Amino acid sequence: MRMDVKRPAAEGLKGMYAVEAYLNAGPVPRTTLDLLRLRVSQINGCAFCVDMHSKEAKEAGVPERKLHALAAWRDAPFFSEEERAALALAEAATRLADNPEGVPDDVWDAAADVYDEEQLAVLVMATAQINAWNRLNVTVRNAPAA
Repeated sequence: MRMDVKRPAAEGLKGMYAVEAYLNAGPVPRTTLDLLRLRVSQINGCAFCVDMHSKEAKEAGVPERKLHALAAWRDAPFFSEEERAALALAEAATRLADNPEGVPDDVWDAAADVYDEEQLAVLVMATAQINAWNRLNVTVRNAPAA
C-alpha cells in the first residue's frame, strides 16, 4: 500500500461513511446495492472492494450463483428486472468515457420504469460513492488481506 489514508484523511472518510449509512438505510434493497457495488468494483479493477463486497453480498443473502455470474449479468437469466436496471445504470455511469451520451436515455428510462425518484437517487449516489471508494483504493494500492 502506498499510504494509509485513515489518519491524514480522517475527516473526509467520516463524510464517506456517512454517505454509506444513508445509502444502506435507503429504499433500495441491500442485496441490489451489494451487487451494484461489486459490479462497479469489478469494472474499476479494485481488488479490495471486490473482495469486501463479494463477502458482504453473500452475508446479505445474495446467492453464490449471482455472485459468480455477475460479470455476465446480461446473459444470466436469474437477475431480476430491478437488478438488471440498477446494474445497467451503474455500468453506464461508471463508464462515462465509453459513451458520448454519458448515461443513455434507454438505460435511464429502464431504471425509472422500476424505481421511484428516491430509489433512483440512491442508485445514482451509490454508484458515485463506490466509484469514489474504488478510485481511492486503487490509487493508494489498498489490497485485500492475503
